[in-house]
Amino acid sequence: MHSAVAPDAPLVQVGKADVSAEDVLAVARGNARVEIGPDALAEMAVARARIDALAAEPRPVYGVSTGFGALAVRHISPELRAQLQRSLVRSHAAGMGPAVEREVVRALMFLRMKTLASGRTGVRPLVAQTMAALLNAGITPVVREFGSLGCSGDLAPLSHCALVLMGEGTATGPDGAERPVAELLAEAGIEPVELLEKEGLALINGTDGMLGMLVMAIADLQRLFTTADITAAMSLEALLGTEKVLAPELHAPIRPHPGQALSAANMLAVLKDSGLTGHHQDDAPRVQDAYSIRCAPQVAGAGRDTLAHAQLVASRELAASVDNPVVLPDGRVESNGNFHGAPVAYVLDFLAIAAADLGSISERRTDRLLDKARSHGLPAFLADDPGVDSGLMIAQYTQAALVSENKRLAVPASVDSIPSSAMQEDHVSMGWSAARKLRQAVDNLGRILAVELTASARALEIRQQADTAGRVAPATAAAMAAAREAGVGGAGRDRFLSPDLEAAAALVASGDLVRAVERVTGPLA
Repeated sequence: MHSAVAPDAPLVQVGKADVSAEDVLAVARGNARVEIGPDALAEMAVARARIDALAAEPRPVYGVSTGFGALAVRHISPELRAQLQRSLVRSHAAGMGPAVEREVVRALMFLRMKTLASGRTGVRPLVAQTMAALLNAGITPVVREFGSLGCSGDLAPLSHCALVLMGEGTATGPDGAERPVAELLAEAGIEPVELLEKEGLALINGTDGMLGMLVMAIADLQRLFTTADITAAMSLEALLGTEKVLAPELHAPIRPHPGQALSAANMLAVLKDSGLTGHHQDDAPRVQDAYSIRCAPQVAGAGRDTLAHAQLVASRELAASVDNPVVLPDGRVESNGNFHGAPVAYVLDFLAIAAADLGSISERRTDRLLDKARSHGLPAFLADDPGVDSGLMIAQYTQAALVSENKRLAVPASVDSIPSSAMQEDHVSMGWSAARKLRQAVDNLGRILAVELTASARALEIRQQADTAGRVAPATAAAMAAAREAGVGGAGRDRFLSPDLEAAAALVASGDLVRAVERVTGPLA
């Protein structure tokens, strides 16, 4: 159940300056109100005057008085231009498949509104203000899964939004129920917009869908990389490994990858005052821990550095005004190729690779915790009575299935291209597809880490019950307590396991696990 934006909700004002990732998250996920600042409205009016002047000229100007794509050779007479805009939006709203998530559509609309407000697209202020009104009324266009090739922008998804602006198409209201658009607009006091020259094209020619999903994926992965450091530390502790490999002098001074040093510092903070670490030379001496333990900071750190690069790309795209043609500050209206999604598509794919590898190393640690031959004294599958009980055996199967799925999702979408528009648009980015599969990969990664959390917490509880090697670290104890409070069961006889795993996944997704640990360690990276 959703609602219209409350009058006292936080306000995000869009002006000529760039919006931030935090602004996107506030609108997409936090239901913040949006408002277009007076400086932006003034700039839009100036740019619109230039479009009106060009529309009055006898010479054809792309996007103003011509058709689009392969049909750009036709000059459209003035009496047909309103019909041209309606036809453009209606024909391009050709998506198919399930509806995408509400937060994706809100991000898509907000980012398009941000570009309209830049004054570089030539639309009237009314158009952007109406889009803001839709967001504030909690009206969400129904955007379909398939339709965007990530070039000429996210054409089909944005067209489904533009159609609602015109009073057509399908949308859901504040209660989440799909209802006639005309009825939703009337209830909210919003007048449908009759699009004039250039406005239909400006509404659909951007990378807003893939960018919005990138911004949200970055936020989710920031939380998951910290979570992975926590679960890796818990597994190291449960396996009686050594924390000496996490010493600061082994990271930045001799291998200066920033992410690696951050992950090692996180793990070391979680393991502070543990009585279980450093027992690798006890009953079954081992010179070094396995790679999945010893190299955890290197793998997670590489992912963190990938994330930092993605943040840089996202910040640049947030500062962009993607449209074609574009109104320049000197009044010229010029065509360009800025709608191509390659910069965004590449990092979406890169993040999917990082997410797959982080899940892969997490699964290897889980498997080690469950294998009696490699767990250094833990019972097989962490079962109460192995043979009678199966413990977490099938939890690892579920984790392995998710890891395998993420490996498939890591296959890049951006290396593909399929020609369209009678070969006029003969190279496309597939950025929307890269974003859609990254969302699934991020969700899967959260579940993978939740299984490791479940296993490492149970293993540590078993160690505590034996009480032969020492006490767990205070931060680890906080993680275990948070898991138990969330409904993740501890050691004992077999029970219905799925609810435990779902509870662990919810704990990870909410960020409550990280917050519980940080109450002991202080802020983690």
